Amino acid sequence: MNATQEKLKAQVEQALIAAFGADFAGVDPILVPASNPKFGDYQANVALSLSKKLGKQPRAIAGAIALKLDVSEICEPPEIAGPGFINLKLKTAYLEAQLNAIQADPRLGVPAAKTPKREIVDFSSPNIAKEMHVGHLRSTIIGDSIARILEFQGHDVLRLNHVGDWGTQFGMLIAYLREVYPDALTTANALDIGDLVSFYRKAKLRFDADEAFQETARQEVVRLQAGAEDTLHAWKLLCEQSRQEFQIIYELLDIKLTERGESFYNPLLSGVVEDLDKSGLLVENQGAKCVFLEGFTNREGEPLPLIVQKSDGGYNYATTDLASLRYRIQQDKAKRIIYVTDAGQANHFAQFFQVARKAGWIPDDVELVHVPFGLVLGEDGKKFKTRSGDTVRLRDLLDEAVSRAHTDLKTRLQKEERQETEEFINEVARVVGISAVKYADLSQNRTSNYIFSYDKMLDLKGNTAPYMLYVYARIHGISRKGDINFKELGNNAVLLQHETELALAKYLLQLDEVISSVEQDLLPNRLCEYLFELSQKFNQFYDRCPILQAEEPQRTSRLVLCDLTARTLKLGLSLLGIQVLERM
Repeated sequence: MNATQEKLKAQVEQALIAAFGADFAGVDPILVPASNPKFGDYQANVALSLSKKLGKQPRAIAGAIALKLDVSEICEPPEIAGPGFINLKLKTAYLEAQLNAIQADPRLGVPAAKTPKREIVDFSSPNIAKEMHVGHLRSTIIGDSIARILEFQGHDVLRLNHVGDWGTQFGMLIAYLREVYPDALTTANALDIGDLVSFYRKAKLRFDADEAFQETARQEVVRLQAGAEDTLHAWKLLCEQSRQEFQIIYELLDIKLTERGESFYNPLLSGVVEDLDKSGLLVENQGAKCVFLEGFTNREGEPLPLIVQKSDGGYNYATTDLASLRYRIQQDKAKRIIYVTDAGQANHFAQFFQVARKAGWIPDDVELVHVPFGLVLGEDGKKFKTRSGDTVRLRDLLDEAVSRAHTDLKTRLQKEERQETEEFINEVARVVGISAVKYADLSQNRTSNYIFSYDKMLDLKGNTAPYMLYVYARIHGISRKGDINFKELGNNAVLLQHETELALAKYLLQLDEVISSVEQDLLPNRLCEYLFELSQKFNQFYDRCPILQAEEPQRTSRLVLCDLTARTLKLGLSLLGIQVLERM
């Protein structure tokens, strides 16, 4: 009800001027949703802030504003409460009109952005020759949801996968495979991803312990950077093999990404160093080229440098990130660039953002945003790992969720003595399992750590994906039972009589506020909270109000409420990357 709140805010502003004069034009009326529903829907708190300026009691100020306040089309007469709150209660007729207006709108009353922007969301970002693990879960799921919401709002979104596909690790791996498994460097898919990861670990151990091997690996990096045909061919094979494995997971999670790895920016790195030098920011320190940062110090309290070129002439992550940032601004024309990574990288982003600003590379109309997230913890409160202490593979985690959803569903079908096809069971298990994992992550404030529990996330009760999927399926069960086609209800008038109908109606009309807030603060858990509350309010309405048995016109009105709830759930869940089910 963003539009409603804006209208009321304008009316309170006008009343303030009418009561106390033009000097009060532009004063914020401090109009907020009511803290307690029994006092109404909104409250204006401006009177409390004007007491000193006007030399009057807040309650008297509130009364004077209320006398001039005309909100008769939207609200019941204003009421003064407590020390000077102006309480506003929406009229039932107004709510009915709002619901009637959104019935035919596929966007359910959510306006698109007035000024669409080119936005980049940088997320997921696994490393080549390594398997995606639980650490990639949050970036992938949170980034996808943010991208979906921005796309729905009409922004031009570029979803970038900044994969780690360049650097020393490739010299190390290629040098090792030349010795132990040369076929992997000439033949596509000679190894599966698990074997590739195993070889990578062995290569790392060898690299750390053997100076001669270190030199061989460095020479392979030089050959790669110089474009040596055999090394380049081997690198491409390794990248493609990893890419195929990543794609299996992205398809499971329904994630769409444009891959643009570190290698893409390699030709631009020398230009970054040259331009920093020209701008007078570059300082040579122990043979390395650096930019010294403000607000960052080492253990000795000395200014901390950001190294952009190492003493051996090589580049590092910061150089690549600076190159990618310039490219995204200059070539992609992005106006907001969003990086979705773990909170542990916050300093890195603050540092290279600072360097880019000092260099004058960030125009005033470009916004840089680091979207940090916490860790995934096991039920013991420690970093989520397998029993053997290894990092959990993302593929295994998703497969386990689907397997448990499959078991739970078969158990429930037996209890209900229901017969369903294996195809139905497999599809429901897939949707429920994947949705449960996504929702469990997104429903947490992303800045916090959270405990990963299959039992909790698959529970049909509580703030879980299965609970909301069940509410959606319940609504479609009503349509099947009554042989109702919601699409044929047409533009029927909603009549709100029962208190649970009113509560549900008000909540349905808050979708635009919620999506607008997530678009700005990039916290998908706010959308999760909204959908959970909406589901609860629907269940209260369902428990207390007959629907199919109601007399007309109440019956059709309640069916419209059911349809609007189902459509809101479907839209909201789709923005979280979650499919719905008409039967469970």
